[in-house]
Amino acid sequence: MTMAIELKPLAPTNTILFAQHGWADTAAAMTRLGQALAGPATLVVAPNLGYINTWIRIAPLIDNVAQIAAQQLQHYPNARIRIIGHSMGGLMWVEVLHRHPEWWPRIQSLVLVASPVSGAHRGRMVDPFGWGIGIARDLSVNRRKLAETVAASIPTLVIAGDIDNGSDGVVLVESALLTNATCVVLHGLDHATLRYHPRLLPIIRHFWQHRTPYPRLTIDLAEKIIERLQMVPGMTITPRRDYMRARVLYTFTNGLTLRTWTNMFGVKHVFLADERGAHLYGGYVGWLHEPGLNNALQNIRTTYSEYVVE
Repeated sequence: MTMAIELKPLAPTNTILFAQHGWADTAAAMTRLGQALAGPATLVVAPNLGYINTWIRIAPLIDNVAQIAAQQLQHYPNARIRIIGHSMGGLMWVEVLHRHPEWWPRIQSLVLVASPVSGAHRGRMVDPFGWGIGIARDLSVNRRKLAETVAASIPTLVIAGDIDNGSDGVVLVESALLTNATCVVLHGLDHATLRYHPRLLPIIRHFWQHRTPYPRLTIDLAEKIIERLQMVPGMTITPRRDYMRARVLYTFTNGLTLRTWTNMFGVKHVFLADERGAHLYGGYVGWLHEPGLNNALQNIRTTYSEYVVE
């Protein structure tokens, strides 16, 4: 049974702060984070979804979070809403907000902490064919489009950790970042520590004070190519450390290079680098989806043929 831990404010409620835990967790750490950030008129709501439940399926968890949120919004019709989600907790809130655009005018901010919006690569490794092995299939789903749609209307802060030049030990930095969000990478903080750490507090408070929807960028060639690659079924963000093994497939007139590499297990990877050779994007697909990746690579060459040098 889902329980919502509520920390009542000292003054009449003018703000509701939803603090949602994620996979293999309970509400304890996120309750501490919410309490540390709450003002005197802030009601902190930290649903405890149950440790075991977070290993099974995400759909009923999303339903529970949505139900609790609806009850609170109805009970406090004039309160502004702030949301913080850690890991899968952030993914659940992306799904909830996608379902309820009528709530958006009341949402003051969304903070995604270590949330793999582009899909968790470890989930993809556990369930490469999407057969439904525990929570792995749900975590490997690419929710970037949903998240970027939400972030275009709701001021969104993304916080990622980096302990090994590319990930927080669980979630890849690149799988957490969003085009339409303010993004901060905290070096030296792992996935579990990001649930509650003093370094998060001033970053979130500053964002709350200066929040504004992130201006949409003009889509250039690199973004178009990345967008096309992200459309490939089964595409999963890969650690950038494998980038140096890839060989150039296409070079573009502005210096961009599209590169590919197949590992010892026959899994095909694709990377995009800028004119200096700096890594911009990397992803891979399993055997089942390799034809889709090959089609995408050919489609990129055909669509942007005027920019392809070789």
